[in-house]
Amino acid sequence: MIRLPRTIQLDRSDNVIFAPAAQPGEWAVSGTFLFAGRDPEALSRKERIALRSGFLGTRSFGWSTLVSVTLVRPQDRDDMIAQLAQQLVERLGAPDLATAQPAAQEEVALAEDLCRGHAEGTLIGLHRTHGADGIREQFRTLKPRDTTAFSARHLGGHDRAFHIVETDEEENVDLAALISEKSGS
Repeated sequence: MIRLPRTIQLDRSDNVIFAPAAQPGEWAVSGTFLFAGRDPEALSRKERIALRSGFLGTRSFGWSTLVSVTLVRPQDRDDMIAQLAQQLVERLGAPDLATAQPAAQEEVALAEDLCRGHAEGTLIGLHRTHGADGIREQFRTLKPRDTTAFSARHLGGHDRAFHIVETDEEENVDLAALISEKSGS
């Protein structure tokens, strides 16, 4: 089976930290090629965040913190290559699709290799560093659990860091008083 990465958002934070953020469900590649030869100090704050931890969505050319391993058909891989090749022409100035195609194939092959051996639904995160010897990538995986603490099926076995529960009860909390009680003043 072929496995490829798709962008996923467990919360809305990608929309705040990236400009632009990838849409959930896009095919993704590491996107490191966008930073090759660039001085990290010359990047904007959001570009530095993308350099540090972003996967590139092939449709939007936006960034995602996490990708999910997805089982796909060969046609899906071909569509991903075509989509990325088109982006290389439109956004990065490749002279034509024939020239962009091999570069897109190489990036998709790297993405496929990243997913190889991982179960469907495994989340992959990325951390890049830029040093004198170039850009280094480190990947980490998070495997889904059979159940989540809050039975949130849409998270695919991955819990959120916080769970907000709305109630009809009204509660007034005086934070200053709580701090005073805690400090003993």
